[in-house]
Amino acid sequence: MGEADLKSYPRYVTLGFQPFDPAELAKETEKILCKGDARKYTDFYATGVYGGIATGYTCGCCLRCVFCWVDWSRDFPERYGHFYSAEEAFGRLKDAARRFNVRKLRISGAEPTLGKEHLLGLLAHVESSEFDLFILETNGILLGADRDYVKDLSRFKAIRNLLDSGVSFHVAAMSADPRIMGEKEREALILKLADIDPELALKLEEEVVDPYKTTLARLEYAGLNLRGPLRHIYPPVKLPGEGEFLRRRLGRYSYLH
Repeated sequence: MGEADLKSYPRYVTLGFQPFDPAELAKETEKILCKGDARKYTDFYATGVYGGIATGYTCGCCLRCVFCWVDWSRDFPERYGHFYSAEEAFGRLKDAARRFNVRKLRISGAEPTLGKEHLLGLLAHVESSEFDLFILETNGILLGADRDYVKDLSRFKAIRNLLDSGVSFHVAAMSADPRIMGEKEREALILKLADIDPELALKLEEEVVDPYKTTLARLEYAGLNLRGPLRHIYPPVKLPGEGEFLRRRLGRYSYLH
């Protein structure tokens, strides 16, 4: 992608920001991030989440969430990171895992599903390795736009078993934070998930805004003020009150009773 194209490339949300098609933005971003089976990463390391996991930190995304915690490599992917082939990325993950004695691998950061050839190639290496679990943290846009992508992922035991294609997953949303999501919007989200599958709603991973520097800057650029510290959060869906609420609304699912 040339400099002229980058002038119109969407960065962070500002007042008067023009809407965009995430699927089209994904294609434009892949022109920056991908070369054959290589894609850009900013780092490989191990961290204590998930009980200890080796992580590849990607750059570039097809969404512009104002509460995003990822660094500026999301908004300016041409400025950050280095290209790694699928084999090289797996090697870096493996080295990080062995150095810190962990047996789980993860691709995180911005949007890991950008670069389909790279991701499938990486998973082929993970599949034949000694590692117990691979976690893909994704916004799901490309998986919703390309059913064949999901089918390709379902071939790998490493991701195990999205519903129709047998890939296990759960949904996470910035829905525990009343400063970001109102009660009616949250209820609509929960019911939408429950209409797809009640377990998705009952196992929803709800998050709050973390005050990372990039997050606070994105909120400010978008003209948003979180109105002081977070003083309360919504109760989890699993609590009896909301669980009963779901069961009443979804009485046709007999196994929830």
